[in-house]
Amino acid sequence: MITGVYWFRNDLRLTDNLSLLNACAEVDRLALVHVRDDDRRITRWGFPRLGSLRQTFRDMAVDGLALALDERGAKLVRPAGAPVAALTDLARQIGATRIYCEDIPAPEERSEIAALVTAGLDVRATWQSSLLDPEDLPFEICALPEVFTRFREAVERAAIRPRPPLLAPSVFPHSPPMDGAIYPMGAPATPAGPATNASFPFDHPVFQGTEAAAIAHVARYFQSKDPVTYKTTRNGLTGTAYSTKLSPWLATGALSPRTVFAALQAHEERFGASEGSYWIWFELLWRDFFRFWSEKHGAKLFRPEGLSRLGPPSHDQEAFDAWRRGSTGHPFVDAGLRELAATGYLSNRLRQVTASYLVHDLACDWRAGAAWFESRLIDFDVCSNQGNWLYISGRGADPRQGRRFNPDKQAADHDADGSYRALWTSSAVASS
Repeated sequence: MITGVYWFRNDLRLTDNLSLLNACAEVDRLALVHVRDDDRRITRWGFPRLGSLRQTFRDMAVDGLALALDERGAKLVRPAGAPVAALTDLARQIGATRIYCEDIPAPEERSEIAALVTAGLDVRATWQSSLLDPEDLPFEICALPEVFTRFREAVERAAIRPRPPLLAPSVFPHSPPMDGAIYPMGAPATPAGPATNASFPFDHPVFQGTEAAAIAHVARYFQSKDPVTYKTTRNGLTGTAYSTKLSPWLATGALSPRTVFAALQAHEERFGASEGSYWIWFELLWRDFFRFWSEKHGAKLFRPEGLSRLGPPSHDQEAFDAWRRGSTGHPFVDAGLRELAATGYLSNRLRQVTASYLVHDLACDWRAGAAWFESRLIDFDVCSNQGNWLYISGRGADPRQGRRFNPDKQAADHDADGSYRALWTSSAVASS
């Protein structure tokens, strides 16, 4: 009899989860586990690595997963602590020899897999977070183009299309007996919530972190004509309607990109292909590019120089602290940082502007900005975050060696009436 553990990582869903399907098919008994890693470490830049809003949104996703499993007669085990220690302890208690999970192409996530293998466990990690399967690409990952445009053109010339999303498991293996006192099922008692003006108000049922809310949002969005105008509205700054608002669910894995693409195809069949619908595909490809790029380059993307030959970045801690508090003195930049601190979300346009300002105007270390976004964004994704900060700083996938956004011009172009700045001028400044 084979006893296994399914470890939910950034795949907090039942649909389109190949690794979970494999586990259900290959073992006799299966423990379904999510480890709540309360990472309270303080970064080298002086703030907690995991912010409360990001944790709350993730907890919502886990709660939704637990409920969905319960409805199917299965139980989610939810230990807290460091994942490797929690999983090895559980495996020892229940006699599990295998651990199934998704594969995440980033150094820390890969090191967790290596540690579990060192502990004597058979870890079966499955790549399943990208829209396109690596096996379907017109090149090996080692030959991935270094520039996004060439990657996109190669994919489109080869007419590569995503595989269809998979159904949720119909039957789960029996759970092995375990000590419920050691592995409680409880959720945190005092969750934080976003500010009233949030563009992703995840305290509202429509935007909660669950897979059910994600799938309902996908259906609602793609059954409307909103995708037709996506390209013209995506640089908006305020409200729930200016962009697809899919990224938080994609980041936790409560939503699969292939589920999104299937809905996009259905939208185009109903309303016709448009520049807006194409641009959603375009942005999903960017997300994929950063995943494949992370697989290709690994830990090199976390070096001070990234992939460049530039020297170590300069850093001014006082300027950085003012930046993250939203008190640099530039109203547009400060408004963006205050929205981020208060809501855990920020428009793509403001992410670019605030990142550029930190690196190019304040001459601070890009890694500090990347760490702040990791702490605060509810849609933090290690591959996209690292890739975008390297791109802005000129140390990654950018032939122009860095992108400076003129904050005055950006404010004039995207907040001409000053309404966005006014909205966040009086907002409380983050203290941590």
